[in-house]
Amino acid sequence: VQLQASGGGLVSAGGSLSVSCAASGRTFSLYDMAWFRQAPGKDREFVGSITGSSSVRYYADSVKGRFTVFRDNAKNLAYLQMNSLKFEDTAVYYCAATSTCSTYECYSSSTRYQYWGQGTQVTVSS
Repeated sequence: VQLQASGGGLVSAGGSLSVSCAASGRTFSLYDMAWFRQAPGKDREFVGSITGSSSVRYYADSVKGRFTVFRDNAKNLAYLQMNSLKFEDTAVYYCAATSTCSTYECYSSSTRYQYWGQGTQVTVSS
C-alpha cells in the first residue's frame, strides 16, 4: 500500500490542525493505521493508532485528550486531528500502516509497520 501524508503547516500554540494520509494500492480497511512524529534531533515517536474497523484507538500519553485519530475507509483516508497544540508538538508527522499488530506495545513500535508515508511538517509557534 502506498501512503501520502498532507496537511501540515504553521499554527500558533493553542490552535488546531488536521493532517491526512491517503492510501492506495491495496484494501485500505485491512490495515491498521498509525501516526508517528519526529522532531529534530529526536527519535521517531508514536502518536496514535486506529484499527481497520476503527474499533480500537491508542494514543501516546503526551497527546491523549488533545489528538484524535480517525479514518474513512470509503475514501481510503486516515486523519490526525490535533487540538490545543503546543510548541513541543512541532515535528514531521508520518502515517504508517501495519497488518501484524494487536497490542499497544506493537502499535507503538515503529519497527512493526510495513508501509510509511513521506511525512508532513507541523510547526507550532509559541
